[in-house]
Amino acid sequence: MSIKVGDNAPDFSLPAQNGSTVSLKDFRGKQAVVVYFYPKDDTPGCTAESCAFRDKYEVFKVAGAEVIGISGDSSESHQKFADKYNLPFTLLSDKGDQVRKLYGATTAFGFIPGRVTYLIDQKGVVQYMFDSMFDFKGHVEKSLKILQELA
Repeated sequence: MSIKVGDNAPDFSLPAQNGSTVSLKDFRGKQAVVVYFYPKDDTPGCTAESCAFRDKYEVFKVAGAEVIGISGDSSESHQKFADKYNLPFTLLSDKGDQVRKLYGATTAFGFIPGRVTYLIDQKGVVQYMFDSMFDFKGHVEKSLKILQELA
């Protein structure tokens, strides 16, 4: 299954780096959500992407969206990653890549977890999807541009 623009975003509940559980449905009717799937904490590309989201986080908030990163790393790994790079948003642990598979954010080169970003509106509908392993900042810039156009 692969989620496309116009589809309802499947709900999920996953553990966050702070030990809480975050569900997509908690945001429905309140604010948009930018969900970005990334391969691994503290790797060069994932660090560049996460820091780019960090640097624009307040702009996303002003535009009415929350940012959530998801990878298969543990909550403890996410906490270290968030602390090391001062990431202000939630990182969720998708052990076994169940949510990744649910969204169709599968693999690159057949074995690396893919880098895919989804912009989900307040109604829970996917408004934008960006899939690129190497355009790290594009995930941020393009999602923000679409979010601002929707406002």
